[in-house]
Amino acid sequence: MTALPVSSRAFMIAAALVMGLSAATAGKASAAKFEGVVLVPPAQSETRSPQFKRGQIVDFQTRQKPGSIVIVTRDKALYYILGNGKAVKYRVATAKRGFEWRGTNQVSAKVKWPDWRPPATMRKRRPDLPVHMAGGPENPLGARAIYLGSTIYRIHGTNEPSSIGKAASSGCIRMLNADVAELFRHVKLGATVTVV
Repeated sequence: MTALPVSSRAFMIAAALVMGLSAATAGKASAAKFEGVVLVPPAQSETRSPQFKRGQIVDFQTRQKPGSIVIVTRDKALYYILGNGKAVKYRVATAKRGFEWRGTNQVSAKVKWPDWRPPATMRKRRPDLPVHMAGGPENPLGARAIYLGSTIYRIHGTNEPSSIGKAASSGCIRMLNADVAELFRHVKLGATVTVV
């Protein structure tokens, strides 16, 4: 016999009919106690996990090892690779036109509430920027920063949540503070980060 996927409601109606109940009482069938009978509702598709309350578990085929990160610029999405064709997906902001880049680096540092020192090239474009800003809620790097090799680029939080889903940065990958805090807990030093 081949099992066919059914909705929870359809399952309860079918179970009720098998037990001799009317369809009207099917909603109560799960609460009914039948001697020697166990009703098992159909499995629901898992898009969340106790470990990942912010990101969404999705299908994602890659050759990257579990624990790696892949950022798909055109989709404004970051994927934390779980393996077995699965990844945790987060929405991100990527580089604006003229600041895009592609490549692979390793996670070289992880910092909570990082200080911000805008690069000289950025300060040349924006003389109003400070030389240094202490970490905190007003800091553009947000709650966490994951540094990429020896580059000036990071995966970091943001004090501009409305930028998520857009091409908005000078090359860094922005995440909501709650999202980057979750990713920060899982990603390891030395993990591969690929931007495509």
